[in-house]
Amino acid sequence: MMMKSCIQIKQSDFNDVVITSMNIQDIERVCMISRVHRNDTQQLIGYQRAEVSSHIDNIARYLSDEKAVIPNSIIICFNSSTSISINENGIGTLKIPTNIRTGLIIDGQQRVAALRKSGRNDFYFPVTIFITDDEEFERTQFLLINSAKPLSKSLVYELIPYVKSGLTSPLMRKKMPSKIIQYLNYDKLSPLYGYIKLNTNPSGIIADNSIMKFIDNSLREGALYDFLSFSNGEFEEDNFKKAIEYINGFFSSVHEVFPQDWGRKPRESRLFHGAGIICLGQIFDEIYYEYKHKMVNVSFKEFAVEMLSKLKPICHWSSGVWDFGVDLEGVPIKRKWNQIQNIPTDISMLSRYLLIKYNEVNGRKSFAKGK
Repeated sequence: MMMKSCIQIKQSDFNDVVITSMNIQDIERVCMISRVHRNDTQQLIGYQRAEVSSHIDNIARYLSDEKAVIPNSIIICFNSSTSISINENGIGTLKIPTNIRTGLIIDGQQRVAALRKSGRNDFYFPVTIFITDDEEFERTQFLLINSAKPLSKSLVYELIPYVKSGLTSPLMRKKMPSKIIQYLNYDKLSPLYGYIKLNTNPSGIIADNSIMKFIDNSLREGALYDFLSFSNGEFEEDNFKKAIEYINGFFSSVHEVFPQDWGRKPRESRLFHGAGIICLGQIFDEIYYEYKHKMVNVSFKEFAVEMLSKLKPICHWSSGVWDFGVDLEGVPIKRKWNQIQNIPTDISMLSRYLLIKYNEVNGRKSFAKGK
């Protein structure tokens, strides 16, 4: 059992918060880092990002100076096996079990790694400690503490579906798109299974922020908007399954119509490139609304295959030249397939072109909302 003197910080009646000090030996004796990963059933475990070696090296060099001072607190969460006894003056004692490491570093893992690398056992960090058995509360604290820092968006996107409260409005708006993306990437029946690059799937080839825009745009004013509950802005369980079915049907049709481009890295084909994915989102919305409008007696996937096949002759994902017509001065606008970049002007130009051609081959106006 480790005994540490502490000072109580009065904040909440539901969670104890105290301040103490620890050196590297103390921290490593009772703490571990809850590194984000997936278990065998693809359930998200932990929340911490990977260590940044250059940042750690810089801190370690600074700590080698005997005048070094780091007043920023390390933040550690312990479960209820750690006890606190506080006197009437707010001063007390922490009793931390040492037979198993129950402390999780919420903030300060880079500083701890740097202290370990420096070899200094005489340097003590101020440590803020809170006690909880609620992993969701831990994740919420981690996100709130790190949201103002250069925390990987990929990591944030993976964590937010598992946090039910306490998120800022910008993070709340990303919660549903993130939930959909993780389902698409980790459901073995999904055509996008394993293709999306996430913090826990670094080998993926579709950038998570690109598919995030695909989903987010559709939720705001496209196909997926139809499945939202107006009471809370989220999906009911049945509607969530229906939304996933439509997305899976669409990407299955993309696979069938463009097999030579499917699964290729963005530098080899623009189909899985950021510009391609975002523009496909526009086409997804168009096909969905036409499918609902015509009420045809075929599956959405079959209908999408028919619609995409009409577009195939003018698509140049991995070879050839996109012919976007002429500008206001009559100058031809053409781009080689690999000149299309993930920038607003190129995305807008490609998206507008595909929508115009889609409507031309179907002899109609746009059915999608907001277009």
